[in-house]
Amino acid sequence: MSGTTESSLADRLAERTLALVDIPSVSREEAAALAWIRTAIPSEAFEILDEADPVLFLGPKVRRVDAPFVVLAGHVDTVPPAGAMVPGVREPSAVVGRGSSDMKAGLAVMLEVAERLARDPSASDLDVGFLFFGREELPITESAVLPLFDRCAAATTVDLAIVMEPTDNAIEVGCLGNLNALITIEGTAAHSARPWLGDNAIHTAIAALASLADLPDRDVEIDGLMFREVVNVTTIEGGVAANVIPDQVRATVNFRYAPTHAPADAEARLRELLGADPRIQVEIVGNAPPGPVNVRNPLVGRLRAAGSLTLGPKQAWTPVAEFATIGVDAVNFGPGHPQYAHRDDERVDVAAIVRSFEVLHRFLGLDGPDPPAAAPDEGARA
Repeated sequence: MSGTTESSLADRLAERTLALVDIPSVSREEAAALAWIRTAIPSEAFEILDEADPVLFLGPKVRRVDAPFVVLAGHVDTVPPAGAMVPGVREPSAVVGRGSSDMKAGLAVMLEVAERLARDPSASDLDVGFLFFGREELPITESAVLPLFDRCAAATTVDLAIVMEPTDNAIEVGCLGNLNALITIEGTAAHSARPWLGDNAIHTAIAALASLADLPDRDVEIDGLMFREVVNVTTIEGGVAANVIPDQVRATVNFRYAPTHAPADAEARLRELLGADPRIQVEIVGNAPPGPVNVRNPLVGRLRAAGSLTLGPKQAWTPVAEFATIGVDAVNFGPGHPQYAHRDDERVDVAAIVRSFEVLHRFLGLDGPDPPAAAPDEGARA
């Protein structure tokens, strides 16, 4: 890395992460963050393949016939901040603020890799592209990535996408499907002193939703990796007054299902769990498909070897599922820790950002002195 010291690399990555955190980019309001990233990308080495709605997709100016095409992908949007999370704060060993873990530290790593490649585009035996996009924190019906795939043929030529989701520098493969349903339970209003004249929608809801609350989590094993299917009631409302039998209840149910199931299977399963009571109506308001498990792609093995990385399942939904819709293998790998995503104390360790860059540096086979090798994480997941 041409004389770059470990401390200056850490400072540069931390400051870039902090700069990104300091740009508010709640979903649908990503323009300023994308504009900042556009100015940070070395334009002499990369061409814009697509720039719209809100997306910035870049590839090498010269593609090589025999070089595999790897794309680093990261979303720039965040969930809304809580309290004083923007601007961020630089602590001695961490960056704190909204989006620091999910996933502006990953964006900072992407920009550092781009700068390294710009100094010598042929240093790697891989062609490398970069995809920055918004609206990831919203339902898939508002995806910015799926319309990009329809517009841009270059996306289908990707051999591996590395989605820089927070994984604590492990490789997490696949992802859960994400079904959201609005459940409406109808009843008949009456005076609470004469409940037999009505039909209590809350009582019906308690009985119907109990089957979901009592449902045990279901483990599904794929290629030795365990995905956990879970169903939860996440919102509920009903009733108008203390002396009125409620005539309607509305609840939201979230179903996270394994990559072994198609979206239609998950919808059928939820309807089965809720039963056939005509008073219960189920409206599917979003159903993002799961992402397949890709452990046999040789580039995944190469990434894993670059940092002696642990391999695990992604117990969440991520854009690896969207890449699967065009037949592109994708995995999750990034410096943020999943436990801090969306929390009021969201943070990322600077050492983790450095390690993420080091792994990608080795994965890409960049020439020049390698960064110091990082020791395997203590207690890493198997």
